[in-house]
Amino acid sequence: MNTIRLTMAQAVVRYMMAQKVDIDGEIKPLFPGVWAIFGHGNVAGLGEALYQARDALPTYRAHNEQGMAHAAIAYTKTLNRQQVMACTASAGPGSTNMVTAAAVAHVNRLPVLLLPGDTFATRLPDPVLQQVENYHDHTLTSNDCFKPVSRFFDRITRPEQLLTSLPQAVRVLTDPVECGPVTLALPQDVQTFAFDYPEHFFAEKVHRLRRQAADRRELEDAIALIRQAKQPLVIAGGGVHYSGALAELDDFVSTYHLPVGETQAGKGGLPWDHAQNLGTMGVTGAASANALAAEADLIIAVGTRLGDFASGSRAMINPEAKLLCVNVASFDAVKHKGQALVGDARLTLPELAAGLGDWQPSGGWVEQVAELRADWNQTVDRVTADRGTDLPCDAEVVGAVNRAAGERDIVVCAAGGLPGELQKLWRTRFHRGYHMEYGYSCMGYELAGGLGAKMALPDSEVFVMVGDGSYLMLNSEIATSVMLGHKIVAVVLDNRGYGCIHRLQQFCGGPGFNNLLDDCLTVEGGAPKTDFAAHAAALGAKAEKVGNIRELEAALERAKASDVSYVIAIDTDPLADTQDGGAWWDVAVPEVSARAEVNEARSRYEAYKARQWQNM
Repeated sequence: MNTIRLTMAQAVVRYMMAQKVDIDGEIKPLFPGVWAIFGHGNVAGLGEALYQARDALPTYRAHNEQGMAHAAIAYTKTLNRQQVMACTASAGPGSTNMVTAAAVAHVNRLPVLLLPGDTFATRLPDPVLQQVENYHDHTLTSNDCFKPVSRFFDRITRPEQLLTSLPQAVRVLTDPVECGPVTLALPQDVQTFAFDYPEHFFAEKVHRLRRQAADRRELEDAIALIRQAKQPLVIAGGGVHYSGALAELDDFVSTYHLPVGETQAGKGGLPWDHAQNLGTMGVTGAASANALAAEADLIIAVGTRLGDFASGSRAMINPEAKLLCVNVASFDAVKHKGQALVGDARLTLPELAAGLGDWQPSGGWVEQVAELRADWNQTVDRVTADRGTDLPCDAEVVGAVNRAAGERDIVVCAAGGLPGELQKLWRTRFHRGYHMEYGYSCMGYELAGGLGAKMALPDSEVFVMVGDGSYLMLNSEIATSVMLGHKIVAVVLDNRGYGCIHRLQQFCGGPGFNNLLDDCLTVEGGAPKTDFAAHAAALGAKAEKVGNIRELEAALERAKASDVSYVIAIDTDPLADTQDGGAWWDVAVPEVSARAEVNEARSRYEAYKARQWQNM
């Protein structure tokens, strides 16, 4: 057997470079790049290996470990999980900074390879700088924090362990069911240890999306269930995108005149103006789709895990409705008392259609769908128009940005009140035009995620919509976008605090407390007014502050013409949100309180809980 002597770190890099992926007949690298912030835990081992491979495997330097991992996650999300970025950070705080991003990837079922440096496997120099010593278990390090937020975790304590670990890692990264973050903790000493690896271990391997066909009996049962329905509703989730089942979804719902409500992850599965697209589902959904959910006798959930926002915390959907779950993951297909149809959406939807023959929903249902859709589109037109207010609401800003966006442009967001407004109101015909991290709804994802989306689709304009709270949490990758030449357009909506949670606090009966800057502890004179434009300019972006929607529209044209990242700040109303549409969300209210407002909110809460129990 021919062998090649490499350090463990060199072997990791060479193995990554040997992995390829078939994307529509074109062979591309599975790992197109590595994000790295070096420290003593990875600079001499993995850093040296990446330097030697830098021409074939680019290494990108970021300013924040969490931020670079968000960029990596956004990159793969934009490319429908077909290519995977890796991230490495030093032992200690550099690595644990990536734990939050690992949770983002885990919840959203997105692949990312995390290579945190770890403490010495030999333990000879212990305790080393930044080492967390555990008094009762010396095998634990701070990298064990990755275990609950990784789909696969290993700690490589001998260089030959790569022979079994790396194939498993890549299996998880490319598996449509188990897909998610993989963490390989790399002790800094073992990174430098050499081993005679078999040359065949580094032979090129081409990965292709594995498609699981539906079980014949489950398929027959699903067809029988649909044929009994008169008022069906399809819920399209992110699995429609990851399966590449856009055309199949279109054919299925068009043939049988099935109304479609989209989840946050599923939005864009159909063009916004498609005749069967009723808008979005759930807590932040369209009035049209939510109205149908309350009356439907069958819900066909395609590629969605039916989180609380999509189901209105289980209180929105007709409790008498049957539920058919088409999902490649059996874990998701059995939720909510669903009848499972386990299979790849691209394969399964045509088989469903073939078995339904001449079946159609009731004529009255089809007419109701058309009426509700027309009414909702009029609502969107109304609430997104420039109302000429001195302090615009989020919906007006969304409307301005949406009008500025081209057919193949992308909007990116993650947290606060904006995801709700965007889910209801953003219109796109481009299947990648709506990029929302709303599985973990991680504040700080927005700007880094915009960078990752731009790297994935450089010909698209990427509009990042971010609140002042998220901006202040994590903004450093603006400088990275400028440094790398990946331009994003960021619109910062400044409502002076956490306006979304302030509104939720009040809905639950609480007073304004510790959310808006006016309601928290400050020195005399209050919290300072942040100059976001000046801050962004200091990071290398072009930036300006605007005072109203008309000025915003003009600034967006300047931003689109810019050759570097552009940040536009605008003050917005913290109390205003779009009241049309939406549904109840289960946020627990105290059973006992001295505030009458809390007791009133508790009464409302109990009424909704009664509805929720009907769906359990």
